[in-house]
Amino acid sequence: MSNINLQCLLGIQCDDFVMIAADQTNGHSIMVMKDDEEKIYKISDKLVMGVIGDSGDTNQFAEYIAKNIQLYKMRNGYELGPSAAANFTRRNLAEYLRSSTPYFVNLLMGGYDKENGPELYFMDYLASSMKVPFAAHGYGGFLSLSIMDRYHKKDLTEEEAYNILKMCVQEVHKRFFVSLPNFQVTVVNREGIKILPVINSASLK
Repeated sequence: MSNINLQCLLGIQCDDFVMIAADQTNGHSIMVMKDDEEKIYKISDKLVMGVIGDSGDTNQFAEYIAKNIQLYKMRNGYELGPSAAANFTRRNLAEYLRSSTPYFVNLLMGGYDKENGPELYFMDYLASSMKVPFAAHGYGGFLSLSIMDRYHKKDLTEEEAYNILKMCVQEVHKRFFVSLPNFQVTVVNREGIKILPVINSASLK
């Protein structure tokens, strides 16, 4: 769990969409191994999960959740909504926490539900879960939450929400002592999942 707080996850939920951003840095000890790591996983057609933690835990846990939710769809003929998927994920985190092989991962789960619209869920490695309008994980979140609290409105457009995330990343670049150069951004709305341009120093100019 040594570097889990050195990574960063950001999420915003508005009336028509939910948007998640994650840094793309993969570090080991004092080394940066790569700066294009995928930390946002597609769980179903209108559900994504941003995961930070040790790379083995994040990959294995995200794939485990995704495959089980797909299995549920095959067995029952319909997909789990964001709320049901978040509860399923939280239960698995809680069960593994009490085993000899816990997953040290922090999550943001965002999705679009036909009845309830967009939803964003905050979960940490201790299996706490909360539905939130905006959220952040990691030390970068300490620098970002005040910006999201100041500018978040329920009726934001996707472009406005993307600009708020750019402000958060700019603050992380300015204040945080660890280099997190690239942030991938994914948005989920009634049409499905859409990948937005990566936020980096070039796009912030």
